[in-house]
Amino acid sequence: MARVCDICGRGPQFGNRISHAHNVTKRRWNLNLHQIRAMVNGASKRIKVCASCIRNGRIQKAA
Repeated sequence: MARVCDICGRGPQFGNRISHAHNVTKRRWNLNLHQIRAMVNGASKRIKVCASCIRNGRIQKAA
């Protein structure tokens, strides 16, 4: 499953996990995604939306 927001297109960000001994390994920060029912082109559809898009009112939830 692709962890990408269907509204803004944001995906996971990548970086390094650094231990106390400064050992460096890869890590990733995933988005706070929710599967919600939203109105898309006048029809109710289930989409994956990040929490910031829900907070900012970029989607209209289906009743």
